[in-house]
Amino acid sequence: MYELFFQKFNEKVPLTPEEQEQIKAYLTPKKLRKRQYLLQEGDVCKSIAFVEEGALRAYTVDENNNEHIVQFAIEGWTISDLFSFLTAEPATYNIEALEDAVLVLITRAAHEELLKTQPKYETYMRLLITGAYIALQRRLTSNISLPAEERYTRFTETYPDIAQRVPQHMIASYMGLTPETLSRVRKKIADRR
Repeated sequence: MYELFFQKFNEKVPLTPEEQEQIKAYLTPKKLRKRQYLLQEGDVCKSIAFVEEGALRAYTVDENNNEHIVQFAIEGWTISDLFSFLTAEPATYNIEALEDAVLVLITRAAHEELLKTQPKYETYMRLLITGAYIALQRRLTSNISLPAEERYTRFTETYPDIAQRVPQHMIASYMGLTPETLSRVRKKIADRR
């Protein structure tokens, strides 16, 4: 357990074996079955989850009961309702396992303690949050400025593993499209090849 977590951590910020053991003491393993929730809207998000195995999605539901996926997470990625985690206010997202999953959780208390006691953890978290912000900014710019065909092509090129593992209606939701529109987009792209 924790192998992939520490592999990814060490890729960004190398740890000594002692530092790794110190951080490991603050981690909590968790398994989820497919369709099981890690977080439900309205609850306070109590942890950041690192995905060792499996796939998850974070989504919100609008007043018409339409789901809007805001994030996918597969092996090596983190997922959370960061606003709720940092403020202790109710979550606006649901986080659900799309496949059976093995997670590494960092609770808010553990996170705060690690920020105080482990400078390399603070650096790692800064890098993670900065990377997430950059990805969010790129996604927002893409969604408001690119045609659907180009957005879908970029999505499948950037996230080929997700494109193969996640149902098309969920990809449509993530892209802000109806499943029918995404189907037409995919047909146009296939016809050009």
